Amino acid sequence: MPVFRSQATPLAAAAALFAASLAQPVLAQQAAAPDSFELGTVYVIGSRQPADSQSSDQVASRLDIGSIRQANRENVGDALNLLSGITLSTNARNEKTIAVRGFDARQVPLYIDGIPVYVPYDGYVDFARFSTADLAAIQVTKGYSAMAYGANTLGGAINLVSRRPRQALEADARIGWASGQQKLASANLGSRQGIWYVQAGLAYDQSDSFPLASSFRPTATEDGGARNNAYRRDSKLSLKLGLLPGAGDEYALSYYQQHGVKGQPPSTDPAAARYWQWPYWDKESLYFISRTALGTHETLKLRAYHDNYGNEVDSYTNASYSILKTAGAGSVGSGRSIYSDWTTGAVLELESLRWQGHTLRLSAHEKRDRHEERDANASTLAIYKDSLRSYTLEDSIALAASWTLGLGAASNQLQPLTVYSTGNPYSLPQSKTAHDWQTGLFHDLDASSRLYATLAHKSRLPTLKDRYSQRLGSYIENPALQPEVATHSEIGYRAQFGSAASVQAALFNSDISNRIQSVANVVGNKAQMQNIGQVRMSGMELEGQYDWTSLLRLGASYTYLDLKNRSTPATRITDVPQQKLLLQVRLHPRGDTEFSAFSETNSSRWASNSVQLAGFTTLNLKAAYHANRQISVETGVNNLADRNYALADGFPSAGRQWFAQLSYQY
Repeated sequence: MPVFRSQATPLAAAAALFAASLAQPVLAQQAAAPDSFELGTVYVIGSRQPADSQSSDQVASRLDIGSIRQANRENVGDALNLLSGITLSTNARNEKTIAVRGFDARQVPLYIDGIPVYVPYDGYVDFARFSTADLAAIQVTKGYSAMAYGANTLGGAINLVSRRPRQALEADARIGWASGQQKLASANLGSRQGIWYVQAGLAYDQSDSFPLASSFRPTATEDGGARNNAYRRDSKLSLKLGLLPGAGDEYALSYYQQHGVKGQPPSTDPAAARYWQWPYWDKESLYFISRTALGTHETLKLRAYHDNYGNEVDSYTNASYSILKTAGAGSVGSGRSIYSDWTTGAVLELESLRWQGHTLRLSAHEKRDRHEERDANASTLAIYKDSLRSYTLEDSIALAASWTLGLGAASNQLQPLTVYSTGNPYSLPQSKTAHDWQTGLFHDLDASSRLYATLAHKSRLPTLKDRYSQRLGSYIENPALQPEVATHSEIGYRAQFGSAASVQAALFNSDISNRIQSVANVVGNKAQMQNIGQVRMSGMELEGQYDWTSLLRLGASYTYLDLKNRSTPATRITDVPQQKLLLQVRLHPRGDTEFSAFSETNSSRWASNSVQLAGFTTLNLKAAYHANRQISVETGVNNLADRNYALADGFPSAGRQWFAQLSYQY
């Protein structure tokens, strides 16, 4: 998925004391970054202070749009890879996936302004399909995360925070080009007019392919050069209309429309190659978010939403992509698999500051998911529908001037409503429940440094795919699957040394039980998903940045992750490197010119029990010229050394890629 990204890297031991916050550029000529939509920010603890303050963001990582743009991260997957504890990978469908301290996207769900946006059927998200063009920031919590997110935050949560205008007119636009016939364009327009505001965004990104490294060795399914069947087209429209009647009240209605078309490059291993194309991967959303003051002590917040997800994958017999595959292993029904899903739900949250020293938050969540599968003849093959309810309670307690205690509890219930599959009659399964709790103690050593310790017990209820998918006839369903559970412990330190330096460090451990994983040969040669996994994930994260002079900024982040499969030690945990190191150098020789170098190192990772992918290091370079406060020109190269590496077996990453872009900001 070649883009204007800086493909970064992590490695072991060396710069383990520094880690990068990768803050946004500080050039006087640049216009200010857009405001975050505060209603879309989910607080980990308390809300008595601004969303960006240290006190209200106890253990969350935050990427602002300046950091994302500076590193040329055009999709959410590449942007998240800037953070410690997060590693990028690809799955068997060549979709961009992430792991947060070893937890995958089903276990660390994606939200937009606090609203869940993961696909109802399997809980996964292709992070390459989500543009960063209209975002203000990305929040990430790991382990200890706000109960206000609701159910299924087993390993944390990822929240995309949209924009809110603060001026009468705000606008920006970009156009760009990159290797592989890639073109991108985006525009954002916002206006604040007294008690109302409007924000709109458009983004388009297309690519015919991406270049493989010159050292790639051709196979029977990939001849090298431009990657086969790697085209894509992504467009996104976002609209928000807001009302600010006064007294802190706010009401906002948002609409999103995403349309995607993509090909799946075949595995370079001929035995594993699949010839798939997606004629559409679409999402349409309507969100309403509000905050209403109830007197001087209480505030009522509402998030209501409806998402439609539609996609089709066509499976072909060979690389000509002319004959649909209709039979045999790996076929997709009649050659076309059509999914039509929707989610609708609401979150009602009551926050009270009535008791001195307490920020008390109660919330109730209701979410309904529906998944429908159809074949090429529009015949319905399966319909599944679930109801998910959650009730949460959180309290942030100021024990003293420098001590804060966070407490939280939640009860979650999954109720199957409809279970229909052609030729496979089911009785309606029983409901499943899961209970979460957490506590954290935070101590401010001074105004700019903090120590914290947290303990959290979180759960994930099984997805529709976990329970019902037969995976093209090779699996037996298991509607009786129970929730996964994890217990997280963490100690950490954060400090800001004036305006020149910052440091963060964390030691963490997560014990997972009832992990849902595949068991082979349950009946004959058919496998089944079962609650048998016992896994321990532990490690450390280090981040820091230092302004050596007014002209030079250094940044680094290091992640070490130790994964142990305690239930079946012979089965490896895949797709996650043990070490990741990011390094960044930014030079400002003059006020209107900037040069940056960004390096990422990953240690080796296991792709299966028998296949280990080599570690790698990539280096990206960029030069930027700011003609004035409005106009900037950038050019650079990703993977300068043209390194041949892969994040998944059979799916090599892009080689050397040149890019250029022109941006305007009003």
